[in-house]
Amino acid sequence: MTLTLTVSDDVRALAPGFTYVAIEAHGLVNGPSSDAGSALLDDAARRLAVRLDGRAPHEDPHMAAWRETYTAFGSKPSRTRNSAEALAKRALSEAGLPRINLLVDLYNAVSVAHLIPVGGEDLDRIEGGMRLIRATGEEDFVTVAGGEETVEHPDAGEVVWCDDTGVTCRRWNWRQGPRTRLTERTTSGIFLLESLAPMPVAEVTAAATELAELLAKFSPGADIAVRAPESSA
Repeated sequence: MTLTLTVSDDVRALAPGFTYVAIEAHGLVNGPSSDAGSALLDDAARRLAVRLDGRAPHEDPHMAAWRETYTAFGSKPSRTRNSAEALAKRALSEAGLPRINLLVDLYNAVSVAHLIPVGGEDLDRIEGGMRLIRATGEEDFVTVAGGEETVEHPDAGEVVWCDDTGVTCRRWNWRQGPRTRLTERTTSGIFLLESLAPMPVAEVTAAATELAELLAKFSPGADIAVRAPESSA
């Protein structure tokens, strides 16, 4: 069954240049981080360095647009960076990119190489469709703090992804909840690549094609569908 994805009118009004591409995949094979996945992350860091050409990640026009949007819904972008900027900062540091598991490593590599926020959710853990909305502040976001499960609530007006159970990702693409994240047991996933103007839609599409090809390479026989770009414009 195809997952329904919707973007609320107030999010469209907040970010008229927003575009996303979704990849739905079934029959995936996940596992621990591998040498091949690690090599892709290292290559992505090299591609990022070429793209930035000595600039800091936040100086890139696409990252600057995300910072403006975060500010517009009340978040401080220097404290809660969008996922692509946070990963890029890690990629350029001495610590380098984290290794999580194979599927996460694949989409993180594409995110860093293209400076595009990319997220992945386990389809079997999503309840109903997924919606990008401005929160009321009453929605539940189940996370883990100090080793124990805890429930947080987004700020009123904060942009969040949610399903029928609660928030799946806070501050648009800042922090994913553990309930729907990709684990080594994941076999079906939805991957979201998100961009703002001035990034051309063609680049988001190219990044999605690259990720779909990587998913097919590491999960031979998987059913992978790249949806057409959805835009707020």
